[in-house]
Amino acid sequence: MIDEQGFRLNVGIILVGAEGRVFWGRRIGNRDAWQFPQGGVMPGETPEQALYRELEEEVGLTQGDVEVLACTEGWLSYRLPRRFLRRRDDTRGPQCIGQRQKWFLLRLVSDEQRIDLARSDTPEFESWRWVSYWYPIRKVVHFKRGVYARALKELAPIMRREAYLKQS
Repeated sequence: MIDEQGFRLNVGIILVGAEGRVFWGRRIGNRDAWQFPQGGVMPGETPEQALYRELEEEVGLTQGDVEVLACTEGWLSYRLPRRFLRRRDDTRGPQCIGQRQKWFLLRLVSDEQRIDLARSDTPEFESWRWVSYWYPIRKVVHFKRGVYARALKELAPIMRREAYLKQS
């Protein structure tokens, strides 16, 4: 779904493991493209429904494998660089200029062995690892850094409450 301003509605997923580290996935086909799981909201779907669908498609986990700790209060947006913009073949609706995301902070309550990147017919990730909470801001592709920083900063108090982050 693309809104009237040209942003694709999307959910972002920050999955926290047992030691307070977060899931960091390497996209298929590009050895340097690491990111959090994310994906578009389909027409008629709520952000929560998209969250669980994307979690299963990209990470192989179901609603029973996680606990939702929090989500961003509003939608966070980023623009795509010109080289990533796609021309529309028709004139219906706006061209996609970026993503507008609702971010969710999840705790893994199942064993990490349940993570299955090949569960989907079209996997997004070829490998994954646990990283420190703030690590992704420095490592994600440049045009997503601002939205990652805003999401992680907004959700950091929940991480502190859960005793995953030291008070700063």
